[in-house]
Amino acid sequence: MSAKQFEGVVNKARNAFNSGKTRSLDFRIEQLKNFQRMIAECSEDILDALAKEMKKSKLEATLYELEIITNELNALIKDMKSLAEDEKLPVNLLAALDSAYIRKQPYGVVLVLGAWNYPFLLSLQPMAGAMAAGNAVILKPSEMAPHSAKLMAELIPKYLHPECYQVVQGNVDETKQLLTNKFDYIFCTGSTNVGRSVMLQAANTLTPVTLELGGKSPCYIDESADFALAAKRILWGKYMNLGQTCIAPDYVLCSKEAEKIFLSVANEVMKEWYGDDLQGHQDIPRIINERHCLRLKALMDRTKGKIVYGGKVDVKDLWIEPTIVVNVLANDELMKDEIFGPILPIVSVKSVDEAIKFINAKPRPLALYSFAKNEKINDKIVRETISGGVCINDVLWHMAWKGLPFGGVNDSGIGNYHGKYSFDTFSHHRSILNRSFSMLSEKLGEARYPPYTAGKMRFFHMVLTYFDLFDVKCNRFWTHSFAVLFGALIVALYFNYLK
Repeated sequence: MSAKQFEGVVNKARNAFNSGKTRSLDFRIEQLKNFQRMIAECSEDILDALAKEMKKSKLEATLYELEIITNELNALIKDMKSLAEDEKLPVNLLAALDSAYIRKQPYGVVLVLGAWNYPFLLSLQPMAGAMAAGNAVILKPSEMAPHSAKLMAELIPKYLHPECYQVVQGNVDETKQLLTNKFDYIFCTGSTNVGRSVMLQAANTLTPVTLELGGKSPCYIDESADFALAAKRILWGKYMNLGQTCIAPDYVLCSKEAEKIFLSVANEVMKEWYGDDLQGHQDIPRIINERHCLRLKALMDRTKGKIVYGGKVDVKDLWIEPTIVVNVLANDELMKDEIFGPILPIVSVKSVDEAIKFINAKPRPLALYSFAKNEKINDKIVRETISGGVCINDVLWHMAWKGLPFGGVNDSGIGNYHGKYSFDTFSHHRSILNRSFSMLSEKLGEARYPPYTAGKMRFFHMVLTYFDLFDVKCNRFWTHSFAVLFGALIVALYFNYLK
């Protein structure tokens, strides 16, 4: 698309938002229900696009894309009215006729930049949150998943309001051109480098952003762990989507003894799951494109570690075999950047303290995993590290757990979303104070007027010091009744302090 076309799309969204249409709760619920209908009626088309993209199995595509989106939509529709309600502060008896509350208002025109590894989930889930909050939304799916992007561009105008919710397509240069327009909020899922680029562009227009990025998510295995379960859970999380998951365990930290047990179990598990022909197995997808396949091949070629499982590469088939590498040092090629592929390095550490020191020496990860039956070990890791999220004795599940926010910290992202947190992310929390013209309200603040005296200073000191003690949670009838009694007291105190 040209710069002029992008400008036209943004202007159309701006006009739609300014019309007030998206602010109606009934309209939002209606559109989210249409969204549900789109997923239900077009699920086979979506699964077909995902299969063309990366040969995703029907189970992975259904569970980890469509089901999560559907559950998110169900929750947003069910909770819409409570999410949108004003948050009322307690009535204060010293200002019983005044009211204070927080109103969640939409930002306006929101740009959602999707990602290619889960092209529908990472485009449509944040879009649903932005819609629920009452914004007009422009979705830009990743150009690296062209079948999915094309399908979203076809389906969304058929099911959703075509002016309030639009889809644009374009390459990297076109996306940069899109970002020169003024948005009211930008939500981006991508690599750390992509996040930096988006944030720099957003800074030009002082546009707030949420960045869902990535990083090297560590996985510590203590010698007290249940290795039979730990190996299954770690291998599942690492090799799901052939390692192309932002919160996949990037590397393992463990002792040599723990490594020996883990490898023994891992070999049995992989054989049980996939047999001897992993490349021919229908449950394992492919790398997204040749460039990424060659990038991963180069990592394996340059590592100084020892490949003890897998290692086969077929660039024509976009195939990187699930691989485990041991004897990996901190400065190894595999430890420099997020791997984002099916290569699992194991770094030897002698203690949990050494593991924590190793983790804290790197940029803060999106996720962190700890496997130990000894809860003191898990507690220590949680207490002494910083990451976007943590999952203990499992991997990935915290991302889909209802009620938990999902997001990174520093290099792994800014902000969070999912469910209630999506609604809050895409809402401006507007502070509102409504003061009364009553004598009681006026007397409480009358000391602010000149001339200033020591008595007025003492009065304000008293009010500010003890104000919170007079917060009450009850209905207006009782607060107004109390106000009559306290009014006389405040007037008496006021004149007493002015003496």
